[in-house]
Amino acid sequence: MDVFNLRKLIISDYSDYVKSFIHIKDSRIASLVEHEFNEGFLWPDPLIQLNPAFASGGSIDDLVREGCLHPLCGEIFRTDKNKENIFGNPLYLYKHQAEAIRIAQTGHSYVLTTGTGSGKSLSYIIPIVDDILKNGTGNGIKAIIVYPMNALANSQKYELEKFLSYGQKNFPVTYKRYTGQEGEKERDEIISEPPDILLTNYVMLELILTRPRDQKLFQSPSKLKFLVFDELHTYRGRQGADVGMLIRRLKNTLAPLGEKLHLQCIGTSATLAGPGTFTEQQQEVAKVATKLFGTEVKPENIIVETLTVETVNDYGEDLACPNFIKALRQDIQSKVDNFDYQSFIRRPLSIWIENTLGLEKNSEGRLVRCTPKALEGKDGLAEKLSILTAIDREVCLTAIKETLLAGYQIKKPSGKPVFAFKLHQFLSKGDTVYVSIEQAKTRSITLHGQQYAPDRGEEHIPLFPILFCRECGKEYYSVYINNADGETFFLPRSTTSAETENSGIKGYLFFSSKEDPEETPWPEKEKDQIQCLPDDWIEIDKKGCPKIKKNYKNFLPKRYFVKADGSASEVSDTDSVEAWFIPVPFRLCFSCGISYSARSSQSPRPARGRGLQFIHEV
Repeated sequence: MDVFNLRKLIISDYSDYVKSFIHIKDSRIASLVEHEFNEGFLWPDPLIQLNPAFASGGSIDDLVREGCLHPLCGEIFRTDKNKENIFGNPLYLYKHQAEAIRIAQTGHSYVLTTGTGSGKSLSYIIPIVDDILKNGTGNGIKAIIVYPMNALANSQKYELEKFLSYGQKNFPVTYKRYTGQEGEKERDEIISEPPDILLTNYVMLELILTRPRDQKLFQSPSKLKFLVFDELHTYRGRQGADVGMLIRRLKNTLAPLGEKLHLQCIGTSATLAGPGTFTEQQQEVAKVATKLFGTEVKPENIIVETLTVETVNDYGEDLACPNFIKALRQDIQSKVDNFDYQSFIRRPLSIWIENTLGLEKNSEGRLVRCTPKALEGKDGLAEKLSILTAIDREVCLTAIKETLLAGYQIKKPSGKPVFAFKLHQFLSKGDTVYVSIEQAKTRSITLHGQQYAPDRGEEHIPLFPILFCRECGKEYYSVYINNADGETFFLPRSTTSAETENSGIKGYLFFSSKEDPEETPWPEKEKDQIQCLPDDWIEIDKKGCPKIKKNYKNFLPKRYFVKADGSASEVSDTDSVEAWFIPVPFRLCFSCGISYSARSSQSPRPARGRGLQFIHEV
């Protein structure tokens, strides 16, 4: 699959969908919105990140031969099990996985903090299964694994099935999921015959500790040895405090009278990050883990990923040297595309991509992951490669894409892709349009929410969010009108955040000027307004003359002359513009004459196609 073409199709469909219900009457605003959309306002250029290679830690069979793991682990943990090969192939570990297994043998608590695709779950599953094989199955729960989401628990259940139950042979380790998704019968079975490994979430774990029926799961508390919290970084703030108290409640349940309890706590998390040196980062993670678990986690037991270079660079570390640039130019311009593993990892372009998207050295000389980067646009990878090689940017862009896709198809001896990469595409919820209160032809317009017009220097001209009639696209300023000390002024009213108390009367402001050829000006006199109002706003008086119904008069616009700073009066001024104010709810578009029900006008609803339209709702 070509992920770049897939992204292009998704963005194209989303763009067509968004543009299908945006209708803007003002030509300047419409032109700016169209321009911003074409420039990727709601869908910026994607970011690319190359998954780096992890240093090898040997195989499961190596650890079995060392006597570190039970012999059956060599049969259980194998890859590529299928009907033709029910025994599969040897499982090779990363260095950080092997380190975690060895620390687990000591009984010390530890945290594994590595990136996506690093096999964090095996770092605790293998030690747990090994301990059960060595000490026997049955007689109560030996390990509780807590996941922040049921989807992760479900996924892990399938992983355990793949290792422990494939084919005709069932290994002597039992496991069950207990997350609230189970039926009554399955729950009864779990309580009556507790498994060796229990997969759950922290909410269900709390219920187990508080519901009398579920407390039977801990009738053999001394058997529980492992407590694992997957995705440890998700527990922060108040939720982190709740989880910390939950762990302490579990410990009190297991050893209610102060009995000695040895519970090995294990956590997994995203890549270690934060200020300070690597050692300082380990110390900080250990401090947090110790506080959460209520059990000491030593800094040396904070396990991180060890990265390694996949490509073979015969040109030296300086990728800006003439020899490398010459080879890189030739590689980009060549048409050879049938590389095998050995030739691919020696390609200059492969080397450049790995050192630009995959790996870099930090201030301590450690190999760390590169931050994601854009392929296109200013300062994108294609532009950087074009500057380095003096080759057209589009040619460079095509070469980078083709190399990434080829690298995903070419397999390493371990069977994994040479270049496993991720494409991050962000879809912004967007915002509305922000406009100054000035003449339509000269007012400031931007899609980037801010307090003052960015193109007016030190003038501090305030910006107001605007909304659009769904029928004709007429723009309406979202405002508060405030009368204080005999002065009237308008304040911006946010369309995205909570209402501000005591800011004034909520409403909308619109222009309807005789000088604007695109507008039919709103008449000042009531007799002329009657001709512009819907029939249900009008009634016939006793003399047979039409008049505006009393309960609709509050929805009629009132004229003001407003200056750019929001100050207003009912008298014309050379520095002001003529505008009309209507209070909420929005009941009638005074440009096209479409009326809205009270229900539909209270809050814009794009799906119903009624009321005012927010750009930010796309």
